[in-house]
Amino acid sequence: MKKAVAVIAVLALALTAFIAVGLAIQGPTPGSPAAEPTPSPTTPPPAAVTEAPSPELADLYAQRIDWQPCESDDDHDCGFLTVPVDYADPQGETIDLALLRVPAKGSRVGSLVVNPGGPGARGTTYAAAGGQMFREPLLDGFDIVGFDPRGVGASDPVDCLSDAELDDYLGGDPTPDTAEERADYRSTVLSFGPGCVAGSGPVVGHVTTTEAARDMDVLRSALGEETLSYFGASYGTKLGATYAELFPDKVGRFVLDGAVDVSLDARSLALEQATGFETALRAYVQNCLDTTDNCFLGDTVDEGMATITGLLESIEEEPLPAGDRELTVGNAFYGVITPLYNRDYWFLLSTALASALEGKGSALMSLADAYASRNPDGSYADNSVEANYSINCLDDPSSVPFGKVPSLYPEFEEASPTFGRIFAWGMALCRGIDVSSSEEPLTIRGEGAAPIVVLGTSRDPATPLKWAQALSAQLDSGVLVERDGDGHTAYNAGNECIDTLVEDYLLDGDVPADGTTC
Repeated sequence: MKKAVAVIAVLALALTAFIAVGLAIQGPTPGSPAAEPTPSPTTPPPAAVTEAPSPELADLYAQRIDWQPCESDDDHDCGFLTVPVDYADPQGETIDLALLRVPAKGSRVGSLVVNPGGPGARGTTYAAAGGQMFREPLLDGFDIVGFDPRGVGASDPVDCLSDAELDDYLGGDPTPDTAEERADYRSTVLSFGPGCVAGSGPVVGHVTTTEAARDMDVLRSALGEETLSYFGASYGTKLGATYAELFPDKVGRFVLDGAVDVSLDARSLALEQATGFETALRAYVQNCLDTTDNCFLGDTVDEGMATITGLLESIEEEPLPAGDRELTVGNAFYGVITPLYNRDYWFLLSTALASALEGKGSALMSLADAYASRNPDGSYADNSVEANYSINCLDDPSSVPFGKVPSLYPEFEEASPTFGRIFAWGMALCRGIDVSSSEEPLTIRGEGAAPIVVLGTSRDPATPLKWAQALSAQLDSGVLVERDGDGHTAYNAGNECIDTLVEDYLLDGDVPADGTTC
């Protein structure tokens, strides 16, 4: 059996998989005829826009972005933003953040900065996929601006493992049972952090959410915007909430979709996320029973869940063939959870599970590869897995000693009989981190910020509804809007009520009533 290795934090690549699978299914979306675009302003911004928080940052706040057509798609503009590696030394070493802009198709309202989550997902990819992620009203009215956060994608990316090592890491047994497997697990976890330090520059110690939020204010200034309009999904809600705490007077129209409860410790986050994935998987099985005369998983939800659990256990004992590779239980886990992010992709899970039950692992492997941004040739399209580790563990380096993980089984298995032990072992992941953050922890309130719309979905697998309820209450100006439905995040998920509320707010400033349910 392969080495036993840690499962990456599932909050991780939430929308990375969503984008990858969505683009693979839908392909390019043809553009509809639109009005002649309104160009972005070229006149110098007023002093209120470029005023820096400290004199040492004045030059960085005064920069303007040199937008040029992207090499891969001349309908989009690409550029760079210079920021300091360390905000405590703002005139020291700098890095360039990669930017991508999709110009407004119609009458331009302004710039909408977007982040898809992760941490570790590329904002440039998210913006470039705007035709799938956002509806026409927002595409018409806003320049959609995505950025790769520091350490991510093309923004001085952290590098921790070779492609082959990353394959082993993702494919390993996430619930080590034997002494040998646990020794391998411990060795792998303890080598990940040093690998990041050895393979990356000084940025590896400066990839915190707080520093990324500071970067967003430099970006706001460089875009010529007096306040920041922002759409953040999944982890992007934590990033947006952090910005609101640091720069409440610069908050414009903010939508935080699929919210993270920023007050929870790592253990509570993992427990509640395990519950979220269990709930989502049960909803998927119930849908199979409701929509087919003879669900291939069984005659009841409990039978269906037992079938899936039994399949994972059998793969742990004997991996399945998947082309020239083999599907291990680690791969199978990612293959199962990936389609849970979007109800439209549940049919992919049915196809993959049915195939795996027949002894064929290629379909589940394809879904696992989409989650981790693995290309068919074995390379990786980005460094999302490594960036996820680096950012999460720098934000919160707390972890459970390896020997104490089994003591967590009862509460984690109660939260999720299917995935509980996987999430329990994930609690040891950050024991390999050997750099520390230069930023102090924040208590996030956003006092003085304009209204911030927080979206939650009732059966969201990755960010449970209770997290949106909590974040909206923690933010002084939080406005909660709930979607009754399945899948991760609420906007552009087929709910016209949600979509209209979001678009009316971002475009016209119409703040929805707190507690609205759609």
